[in-house]
Amino acid sequence: METKPPVPPFTRESAIQKVRMAEDAWNTRDPDRVVPVYTVDTVWRNRGEFPSGREQVRQFLQRKWAKELDYRLIKELWAYTGTRIAVRFAYEWHDDSGHWFRSYGNENWEFNAQGLMAHRFASINDLPIQETDRRFFWALGRRPDDHPGLSDLGL
Repeated sequence: METKPPVPPFTRESAIQKVRMAEDAWNTRDPDRVVPVYTVDTVWRNRGEFPSGREQVRQFLQRKWAKELDYRLIKELWAYTGTRIAVRFAYEWHDDSGHWFRSYGNENWEFNAQGLMAHRFASINDLPIQETDRRFFWALGRRPDDHPGLSDLGL
């Protein structure tokens, strides 16, 4: 069976590592890189969508990143215990008309013993912003280690 360290039970350090690994994967905007960290029968709630299983998650991510252009994401650990991690996040993106948004949310994650995410429940709100209000200015891809996090940015 696949294993994706760190595995539960989580410590503060391993939970922070898991959150950063998720952020890094999502910032690739590559569904084939993101999907393998979920169980084959993963269950999600993302806004009003409920993908189940890796293939539905892959299709969801393909649609998401075709719409949310120049996507840049920051995740931050909120809480952890045993097999669960809660995060808060924000990401900036624009649509194909050039309108910018900052999306804020919270996610609750549950992992199996191999460190694969079995459940992901996300609540997300989109805030229209002006391009001049953007705060995430790194090159597309992984957020640099010296870029401020959410708390540092007051988000």
